[in-house]
Amino acid sequence: MLRALERQRAIYIKGMSGEKPTVPFHAGTLREAARQKMSSTTWAYIDGGAGDESTMKTNLDAFAEVRISPQMMQDNAAADFSTKLLGLDLNFPLLVAPIGALDMVCADADLKVAAACRETGTPFVFSNQAGVPMESCAAAMGEVPHWFQLYWSKSDELVLSFVKRAEASGSKAIVLTVDTTLLGWRSRDLSLGYLPFLRGLGIAQYTSDPVFQRLLKEGADQFLPTGAPAATPKINLTTIANLLQLKSNYPGGLWHNLTRSEALEAVRLFVNIYSNPSLSWEQVRWLRTQTQLPILIKGILRIEDAEKAVEAGADGIIISNHGGRQVDGAVSSLSALRNIRKALPRPFPLLVDSGIRSGSDMFKALALGADAVLLGRPYAYGLAIDGQSGVASVINNICNDFELTARLSGCRNLNEISESKII
Repeated sequence: MLRALERQRAIYIKGMSGEKPTVPFHAGTLREAARQKMSSTTWAYIDGGAGDESTMKTNLDAFAEVRISPQMMQDNAAADFSTKLLGLDLNFPLLVAPIGALDMVCADADLKVAAACRETGTPFVFSNQAGVPMESCAAAMGEVPHWFQLYWSKSDELVLSFVKRAEASGSKAIVLTVDTTLLGWRSRDLSLGYLPFLRGLGIAQYTSDPVFQRLLKEGADQFLPTGAPAATPKINLTTIANLLQLKSNYPGGLWHNLTRSEALEAVRLFVNIYSNPSLSWEQVRWLRTQTQLPILIKGILRIEDAEKAVEAGADGIIISNHGGRQVDGAVSSLSALRNIRKALPRPFPLLVDSGIRSGSDMFKALALGADAVLLGRPYAYGLAIDGQSGVASVINNICNDFELTARLSGCRNLNEISESKII
């Protein structure tokens, strides 16, 4: 990754010959450029949130309300913002967050994101709901480290299989996401009647898993809630088109799956098994006994939940409201970070996501006590605009913006970024 001044200079020199960057720098312009590249269903899923989407606005407003107070004459001719986090060596305190069903955006999306992370040296948290199996993404990462996000399904055996596969593929940590034991009321998706998983998107970790394949042979309805009927859509031309899309997205492709029922049964099993509303701290304690990898709990907003995570054996916490996709009206991740850091002082690792749109946002989060941030929607926008190069551009833009923001604010390393630099 080029440092900020080098990259800034390179961009201006190319501009002398009329060459302009493909990926916009401004957060709003980036978002609008991505919207024009996505279908209505993809845009709703990637960009949308729960209910009236007030939590999404709250996340952005919380960052806007924090102001930076720059300190002058600090001799910032050189700076180093590298850090160590749970065994990772980071050039910048930023990781790429998991986003499910990225294959809605483009084919092999997770591989393209992994390649961009390798290119920029940025760790990637593989999604539990990826369109490419974790083993393939790990190979695309090369020597750049990755973590694995885990959703706790109704089968502990399947959960453990995912964990062991993550270990075998070189993941450096497990990120247990606890705020999605039920799917939030996502108004945009509901308005379109569209869920990508029903089209075979975002379920590659499952279809590539030996335990899932065995459960599939035993019957998709075994995990249906007691008394719940197996739902089936009415058959019309749209239904047929969607079933063909499902068979096309399923491993093997359309012609291989055309006369087979496995693809449809796999989706039914996924829908029945993928979330577990009964998830408890006792299961976190059990997970702690099953792996030597660091465990981070993602989706924490309350101090008491953070303290329970520590008691259950968590090695770190990711403060997150899922980008506003789960509870409409929830507190911002940034305000939760401020409170939780007071309750859990350093060196306990706290990360934060939801609302990071710029390098200055990253600076503010670090000043309020985060050890690192996770970048979400912006890199998905970059993916829609320019594939792997688009993702790399967004990562570089955020890190370069952060570097200059920090140096111009009088900070030459992460230790100098503190609450004294914000108001």
